[in-house]
Amino acid sequence: MKKLLTATAAIALSAGTAFADGHAKEVKLGVLFGFTGPIESLAPTMAAGAELAMAEVTESGKLLDAAKVTPLRAETGCIDNGLATANAEKLIADGANGIVGGDCSGVTGAILQNVAIPNGMVMISPSASSPGLTAMEDNGLFFRTTPSDARQGEIMASILADRDVDSIAITYTNNDYGKGLADSIQAAFEAGGGDVTIVTSHEDGKGDYSAEVAALASAGGDILVVAGYLDQGGLGIIQSALDTGAFDTFGLPDGMIGDSLPENIGSDLNGSFGQIAGSDSEGAEIFAEMANEAGFDGTSAYSPESYDAAALFLLAMQASGSVDPKDYVSKITEVANAPGEKINPGELGKALEILANGGEIDYEGATGVNLIGPGESAGSYREIEVQDGKNTTVKFR
Repeated sequence: MKKLLTATAAIALSAGTAFADGHAKEVKLGVLFGFTGPIESLAPTMAAGAELAMAEVTESGKLLDAAKVTPLRAETGCIDNGLATANAEKLIADGANGIVGGDCSGVTGAILQNVAIPNGMVMISPSASSPGLTAMEDNGLFFRTTPSDARQGEIMASILADRDVDSIAITYTNNDYGKGLADSIQAAFEAGGGDVTIVTSHEDGKGDYSAEVAALASAGGDILVVAGYLDQGGLGIIQSALDTGAFDTFGLPDGMIGDSLPENIGSDLNGSFGQIAGSDSEGAEIFAEMANEAGFDGTSAYSPESYDAAALFLLAMQASGSVDPKDYVSKITEVANAPGEKINPGELGKALEILANGGEIDYEGATGVNLIGPGESAGSYREIEVQDGKNTTVKFR
């Protein structure tokens, strides 16, 4: 414990030195995602989204004293608290002025409690959606650009009702994200008169899910809701359920939405449906076009939210005239919300100029950003259905 405290103190000292000048010719933002692990297929486009905002700001030459923005990529493994916290500490030691991340909710909470709070570091997560993060003590340092799963449960319940689903079985990945989401879906579905036949957890990284699927099949239900991760446990559960004939239609919350799932499962996934944070705003369309020009898919899960997270950091720094977290943290909600001139993707240079001249902005971004409560995103959702082996947008909610 003494060694840990000493290391943390040393990091805090180096961070204080890095922040001392306030202004800087180089601004460093950590990009702390699970490039390996249960959502590894999503992380590259998430990082690309964040780095697109950074490049846009650098190219404008209008951040503080024409500062260059440098991304520092680091790994969480999505579910590896030790790896995530160690890499967060390294980011601070390397001079990060803010952290875009974490990604999965459990590691995000671990980073917040063990690294961000002791070092006064601001985090903006584009994807950590556990309701538990809302109540977690954060010293005002934690924000997110995706809505809480408390709302996602209500959205999924309404989708199930619209599709005349009367009963569901639920399996969830055995961590904070999975448990919080499963609880939210169960509460909302039962409140609307639906029947939840079973709620049970599964572990990621297993080779055989036949025992878990047998228990789910025994309980029954019109469909199986899989509150898991698309590249590991969730994938394994669905494949086993299809192989045994236990279920043929699946409810897919946000952690299961991505191109890799239908690609891996094939046509048997057709007809399954779910939701993920998403917007049909003007900004979403602009961002998708910008991403396409940059060579990645801007509609990929949490890529727009990642762009917005990075943009909020840089706009708040400009508003405060400082790269020091203690100076700019109070400006994050201010630049995100009205009043002020509305700002879409591709307009970050314009926003920086308005702020430099003492004006106000209302950052809409790629997702229609609106921060409520303690760093929470109001957000909206995109309902999807798998059709012809692809995730197809049904509508926005």
